[in-house]
Amino acid sequence: MTLDSLAHSLRARKSGSSTWMARCPAHEDRNPSLAITERDGKVLFFCHAGCRQEDVLAAIEARGIGEFTRQQVNRAIVATYPYTDEDGKLLYEVVRFEPKGFAQRRPDGYGGWLWKKGTHQVLYHLPEVLEAPTTFLVEGEKDVETLRDHGFVATTNAGGANAAWLPQFTEALRGREVILIPDNDEPGLARAAVVGRALLGIVARLRLIRLPDDVKDISDWLAAGHSEVELISILEGPDAM
Repeated sequence: MTLDSLAHSLRARKSGSSTWMARCPAHEDRNPSLAITERDGKVLFFCHAGCRQEDVLAAIEARGIGEFTRQQVNRAIVATYPYTDEDGKLLYEVVRFEPKGFAQRRPDGYGGWLWKKGTHQVLYHLPEVLEAPTTFLVEGEKDVETLRDHGFVATTNAGGANAAWLPQFTEALRGREVILIPDNDEPGLARAAVVGRALLGIVARLRLIRLPDDVKDISDWLAAGHSEVELISILEGPDAM
């Protein structure tokens, strides 16, 4: 939900260039006392009558207004990761917040967003995956972008280790060589086992790279000074299966 659509739902009026004023839903408000603004991806509330922000947000949620969620309040958007269909049409985005958090949103058809999970989940950078004979499969979008910066085709699914591996993900990788690099923790290794079982017999070749024990993910490994040449050499050595 956009700030404008939230303001519309609360019947707010514009006050200045970036502030809306509405009747506060957390108390009996005869004169609009709730200021709503958006700064750097953050939605900010301030009730001039003294209501706590948590109470205001709870009142908004109780009214069932749109898809506005607690995850958007007081969290800056630091990255967005677009997921498209095979033709490049945007289906949904994964949004990363700071303090760290993630949410999905999809276009609402009116220039704004519905803060809901995409109805048709696909692999990240699906058009590239479908064109490439070989792709790296990692846990998060940050790792995908790191590998792409080093010249590789890479993908993941929204939600990482916490999300189900769906049949359409397997189908998109059919007949391709897949290099699986799990995060170096228990959820990451468990996900790798699930994904590996789903891909066996479907992909042309499945390989697994285990990172050193002191490295969390492939982004950390590359940030430590390793190179794409080293990564390729690992694929040809005993550390890959």
